[in-house]
Amino acid sequence: MKTVRLTVGQAIVRFLDNQYISTDGKEEKYVNGVFGIFGHGCVVGLGEALQEPNHGLKFYQGHNEQGMTHAAIAYAKQNNRRKIMAVTSSIGPGALNMVTAAALASVNRIPVLLMPGDAFACRQPDPVLQQVEQFHDYTVTANDAFKAVCRYWDRVSRPEQLMTALMNAFRVLTDPAQTGAVCLALPQDVQAEAWDYPESFFRKRVHYIERRTLSPEALDRAAKIIAGKKKPLAICGGGVRYSEAGKALADFCSRLGIPFGETQAGKSAVVWDHEMNLGGIGATGGLAANHLAPQADLIIAVGTRLSDFTTSSKWIFQNPDAEFLSLNVNSFDALKMDAHAFICDAREGLTALEGALVKKGYHADWGSAVADAKAAWKTEVDKLYAAELPGNSYSQLRALGLLNEELLDDDAIVVGASGSLPGDLQRVWRPKKSETYHMEYGFSCMGYEVSGSFGVKLAAPEREVYAMTGDGSFVMLHSELLTSIQEGQKINVLLFDNNGFGCIDNLQRSQGIPKFGCELKFRNPETGRLDEGGKLVPVDYAKIAEGYGCKVWTVHNSEELRKAMSEAKKSTVSTLIDIKVDFDSMSGDYESWWRVGTPEVSLKQSVLDAHDRLIKEIAKARQF
Repeated sequence: MKTVRLTVGQAIVRFLDNQYISTDGKEEKYVNGVFGIFGHGCVVGLGEALQEPNHGLKFYQGHNEQGMTHAAIAYAKQNNRRKIMAVTSSIGPGALNMVTAAALASVNRIPVLLMPGDAFACRQPDPVLQQVEQFHDYTVTANDAFKAVCRYWDRVSRPEQLMTALMNAFRVLTDPAQTGAVCLALPQDVQAEAWDYPESFFRKRVHYIERRTLSPEALDRAAKIIAGKKKPLAICGGGVRYSEAGKALADFCSRLGIPFGETQAGKSAVVWDHEMNLGGIGATGGLAANHLAPQADLIIAVGTRLSDFTTSSKWIFQNPDAEFLSLNVNSFDALKMDAHAFICDAREGLTALEGALVKKGYHADWGSAVADAKAAWKTEVDKLYAAELPGNSYSQLRALGLLNEELLDDDAIVVGASGSLPGDLQRVWRPKKSETYHMEYGFSCMGYEVSGSFGVKLAAPEREVYAMTGDGSFVMLHSELLTSIQEGQKINVLLFDNNGFGCIDNLQRSQGIPKFGCELKFRNPETGRLDEGGKLVPVDYAKIAEGYGCKVWTVHNSEELRKAMSEAKKSTVSTLIDIKVDFDSMSGDYESWWRVGTPEVSLKQSVLDAHDRLIKEIAKARQF
């Protein structure tokens, strides 16, 4: 057996550089780069190998470990999980900064390979700088924290362990049903240790993504379930996008007269004005989908994990005869809501079902309800887009309408994650082209917006990318804005500044609780509390971005926004537009409900009233 002597770090780089993926006969390089922030736990091990020019992995210098991991995740998400980035960090705080992002990847079913440095396997210098010592178990390090948030975890404590570790890592990363964050903890001494690795281990490896089809028996069973229903409604989840099944869903629904609602991850798989597209469904959904959902006698869940926002905490499907039928590659997700579970690729399942139901002569019996609901919702969104507030206030919805209808190119990609913007965007944003809406709402992680936009730009460098972020989220994490400047990859930050956490303030007050701790205010000098009496803290976010090298503008109305957008499009470097919007100018609920933990005991009658409403709504919701 022919061998080659390499350090663990060098072997990792060589292996990553030879991984490919094949889908529908199209072969692509799978690992396209490595994000890293070097510290003593990785710089002289894996870092030495990355420094060598004998590989095709591009190294990106991150500026916050969570932020760079968000960027890597967004890159994979925008590429429909067909391309990934790896991420490395030093030990201790550098590694732990990635734990939040690891959870984000696993929750959203997005592949990312994490390679944090670890304490010395030999233990000779212990405790090494930044090592976490556990008195009860010496084998535990900071990297054990990744176990709770990763789909696969391994610690490479000997050089020869690397081979099985990497093989299993890519088994999980390339499996549509199991994918998520993968962590390979790398003790810093082991990274530099050498081994005689078989050369065959570094051969070109092609990972084949095979589309699972429905068996004849399963197809017959699923078709009979649908054919027995008059008013089925489909849900377009993220799996529709990752399977590239948008056209299959559009054809299925058009041919059979079945309307569909969209999840945050599924939105823009099909353009907004498709005849059967009802738009967002659930707690952040719109009037069309939420009006028809309670009437549906069958919910066809396609590639969705049926989160509480999508199902309005299992409340929105009120028809007592309603059943669920799920098409999903993941059996864990397919079983949710006590569904008839069909384990298959979204595109293959929809195409097969369409053919079987057409043969049966099936057509849903919604009558004019779909067209009527779409028309009513279009009228409502048009009204929201045109809304003007009194005085000098500027509406967030007015700004979004102007951006959507007039100022953004049809192929521009909008990126979001947290605050009031995901609700507004799912309800009122109208994608005119597919895969132009990129929302991380599985974890709704504040700070993803800017970092994710950079990752999206790397995935789609020919298109304009816009981070839709609130001021609260921008403050939490915007480090990769600097990375975009450093790399010459222009992103655009549209910062909706409403002086704090308006979304949570709205939730707080809806449960009978007075304003407290959500607005960006100085302490009330009379009460010493962060309540209504304090003055707003003035922040110039444009100056922050200007310091990084961005082109910036601050706007207060539509005319100023038009001018800023016109100039931003001409910029060759990243931009930020600080849009000063009214605190209470987001959209409201549309025939939906969302369960939160309203107190059962309180000094305030308004809170007790809200708890009474909670109990009444829980009684209407499904229990599992």
